[in-house]
Amino acid sequence: MNLSFKLAKSSYRHLVVGADTKIPLPNGRYTTAINFDNAASTPPFVSVMEEINQFASMYSSIHRGTGYKSQVSSKFFEDARSVVLKFVNADPFRDTVIFVKNTTEAINKLSYRLWDGNKKSVILSTWMEHHSNDLPWRSKFQVDYVQTDSSGKLSLEDLESRLIKHKGNVKLVTVTGASNVTGYVNPIHKIAELAHRYKAKILVDGAQLVPHNSVNMNPNNPLQRIDYLTFSAHKMYAPFGIGVLIGPQETFQKGVSELVGGGTAETVTHDWIVWEKPPHNEEAGSPNVMGVVALVAAIRTLSSLGMKTIDHYENQLTNYANSKLKLIPGITLYSHTAPGEPRIGVIPFNIKGIEHEKVATILSNQAGIAVRTGCFCTQPYIQRLLSISPKQMEFYRKRRDAPRPGVVRLSFGLYNDFSEIDVLIRFLERIAKHPTSYI
Repeated sequence: MNLSFKLAKSSYRHLVVGADTKIPLPNGRYTTAINFDNAASTPPFVSVMEEINQFASMYSSIHRGTGYKSQVSSKFFEDARSVVLKFVNADPFRDTVIFVKNTTEAINKLSYRLWDGNKKSVILSTWMEHHSNDLPWRSKFQVDYVQTDSSGKLSLEDLESRLIKHKGNVKLVTVTGASNVTGYVNPIHKIAELAHRYKAKILVDGAQLVPHNSVNMNPNNPLQRIDYLTFSAHKMYAPFGIGVLIGPQETFQKGVSELVGGGTAETVTHDWIVWEKPPHNEEAGSPNVMGVVALVAAIRTLSSLGMKTIDHYENQLTNYANSKLKLIPGITLYSHTAPGEPRIGVIPFNIKGIEHEKVATILSNQAGIAVRTGCFCTQPYIQRLLSISPKQMEFYRKRRDAPRPGVVRLSFGLYNDFSEIDVLIRFLERIAKHPTSYI
């Protein structure tokens, strides 16, 4: 493996706010913060902050306002939908963009919209899913889970067998575009084709995929079309509380949104209501205009850099880190990909003889390195990766104060450097060599 690229610095580092911020350590010394927790949330782009500051002078409440600033803000907000549609190549004539708080709210909203009271309707989720793409479905549908293999990768064979098993009752196949635990990227267009062949729709949870890869909702093969896509701006360098649900307008034309109020109705009497058309009937209350401003700025910056270029650089970071981690005795890695196999920059691991939470604390206190530990809101997936039995989980159910199993997660952003990985590796080597000295 050619690792000569390790000497390179990220050419994107200057684009991100706070990348070289000095932070205090418990010993009183200051060090440059290293953030390997980008799967949870990313810092803002400089361009995002500049756009927010610039737009702030023109900000006003949108929709129906006659003032100049209100008109400017309203136009920006509505035009932003086209920016989002173009970014993921959605169909502007068929699809609509609904602005929400985050991916979790988007999936909850869709779960209400797809529920028709049919108790036989099935949602096919998977063992890889974040709780946000699992729990919203459970109270409304029968939920079945597509299996993963021994490495934690999704089984397309099992997906098809379950589509056959449920005999046309599958309303939706809902799948993560990329795992927030292992970094595996799912073949969403192959999954879409399978779903559509068996008369089901597909939702892609794009929270981890959209910030790192080019996403095409509308490929040439209509069977491979992505029906619904969700993602959050706070994972793509615009952490200001906005998320996106994209789907066919017809999904949102009939019935009533789960959240109604200001902005969702065209005409109201005490006897009847005429609801607004999509997407406005789904966006109750005063919207987060500045969040949309931030999202648009982030999309434009990502687009100008090129998603394929970003993906290539982040893959270099991931390959380099993996190659170093494999050389450290006592470290167990929980994601495995072949050369050229698609993935995002997420690496889960543990160190023998020391709890995952302790590893994170040491890295933070001694090196200013931020990582995440635990189950990352994907507990069933972690249970499978760590071979935790149902009987063991019953113990944790009864002993809610007991230390929970989990892993340490590294997750890279486009501003991370190879030199930062070198710092991490030095500290992990020390911890792995003398784990008991840290207990």
